Amino acid sequence: MAKDRATTPRGKAGNKGKAAKAKAPRFAQMKQMVQVFKFARERDRALPLWMALAFVGAAAVIFLVAVLAKIALFVAIPLAVIFGVLAAVLIFGRRVQKLQYGMVEGQPGAAGAIIENMRGGWRVTQAVQVTSQLDVVHRVLGRPGVVLVGEGQPNRVRPLIAQEKKRVARVAGDTPIYDVLIGDGEGQVPIRKMNRYLIKLPRNLTQAQVTTLEKRMTALGGTKAAPLPKGPMPTRARQSGMERTLRRR
Repeated sequence: MAKDRATTPRGKAGNKGKAAKAKAPRFAQMKQMVQVFKFARERDRALPLWMALAFVGAAAVIFLVAVLAKIALFVAIPLAVIFGVLAAVLIFGRRVQKLQYGMVEGQPGAAGAIIENMRGGWRVTQAVQVTSQLDVVHRVLGRPGVVLVGEGQPNRVRPLIAQEKKRVARVAGDTPIYDVLIGDGEGQVPIRKMNRYLIKLPRNLTQAQVTTLEKRMTALGGTKAAPLPKGPMPTRARQSGMERTLRRR
């Protein structure tokens, strides 16, 4: 009995410790979201207004539909609030993403930094080819295969892409190799549409094959003095917090 009484307080203390550890990530995520919101609001004064309009509009529509369907108020009101919050979060994510792209667009290495933070398990090796004028080519591995992403003056970047494609072909085997040039000109992809471009590519490999390909690519070497974007770009932690929130919508 004495032994049981001695171990009981320790068990309670252990349970409290586990509960505290479980709550810590939630508080960290909330703190990250608050930081992202403050960051975005300073640069986009209309953000709170658009979020409020999205909340009210979505909530009103859902509530009206629920009333017409003769759903009880104690169900209709929470349902309307939930959809209103989801709509506000959706607007928040899109405007923050637009703000982020606008801040880094045109800066050396911007595409590589953005792709690295995208969902989808992309494996990015930044600046595998670089010129003294900061024209760069990034090597991206994913389910489609190998994607070479070029940034800079087209006349200088295209030869870099061709050179890197020859290097990759030596170890890639039959793996498809895609290339894309970032920009607003003909045949180019704007950086704000890079995510859409990658998503639309066919899925030619499994995740296991991507991992195997990544190991083979190590033979080519890595980054060559990667020039990453400078300036007030949201940190990886802030972006990760925002992405986790957007995944729940």
